[in-house]
Amino acid sequence: MSKYRSRLPQLKDRLFMTDGGLETTLVFHERIDLPCFAAFDLLKEEPGVSTLRAYFIRYAEMARAHGMGLVLESPTWRANPDWGAKLGYDAVALADANRKAIGLMLEVRKALESRQTPMVVSGNMGPRGDGYRADQQMTVQAARDYHAVQIRTFAETDADMVAAFTMNYVEEAIGITRAAQDHSIPVAISFTLETDGKLPSGDSLAEAIMRTDAETDGYAAYYMINCAHPTHFEHVLGNGAWRHRIGGLRANASKRSHAELDESTDLDDGNPTELGDQYQTLRKRLPNLNVVGGCCGTDHRHVDAICHALTTAGAVATTRNPN
Repeated sequence: MSKYRSRLPQLKDRLFMTDGGLETTLVFHERIDLPCFAAFDLLKEEPGVSTLRAYFIRYAEMARAHGMGLVLESPTWRANPDWGAKLGYDAVALADANRKAIGLMLEVRKALESRQTPMVVSGNMGPRGDGYRADQQMTVQAARDYHAVQIRTFAETDADMVAAFTMNYVEEAIGITRAAQDHSIPVAISFTLETDGKLPSGDSLAEAIMRTDAETDGYAAYYMINCAHPTHFEHVLGNGAWRHRIGGLRANASKRSHAELDESTDLDDGNPTELGDQYQTLRKRLPNLNVVGGCCGTDHRHVDAICHALTTAGAVATTRNPN
């Protein structure tokens, strides 16, 4: 039975962290080849499982050290049918990989969760296509049907929620939200933004959030921003009730554009302390920002700096505002 599915603790008045750039760590620090950037492929052999286990244990221990909650995002961003097929996974093998990933997160939680550090297990999802380009868009219904496969698998496990990252156009986000609603599991929707603060589709962040809410009866537990540097989007966080729907942030350490990141062969890990300070500034503008972590270029150093900046600023006491 899921522990938190009916009462996600990160929706209350406390700060949660999540991990940094998983693929950044695996590729640049662990020197692991990841075909299709698919971390879930490591689950097929014990050395890979051990690598992933050690990665998540490090963040669980960090959360305990900071006295914060933790959202354990399964390493399944690429574990959907199209990407799985490119790696030789049929439907059965892909479902097994998604279940195994959740099992690993549950194992970490069982070993390290405490009263001060509740740990939420999230089935991590990614886009059907390229996360940086919105050139092959689905209808809402097509996205709902496509992503229902992975969501159904997660819903049948003890995962507490699902979270869709690097969403670059609105129809896919709406389809995923409706599929999560179909399977009665909470969902967080995370949009990625270009250097101009807009989605790759050209939609504004405000438009994306408001339209997704309008077409799903506000079903998403909260929204997030990921795979963009704070300097890319801080200027679009003006006024409006939609800002209160942003509950999470996983920013890039790198200031490079998506196109530049696509072509990069080196690691741009930015400045962890500077990134932590930027999160502190952003949380003052996003009153319900309670889940923090990293994306491209980040690792444990960045997340530690973010957590330090927020906790020392007394940000944990921020009161959540109604939607």
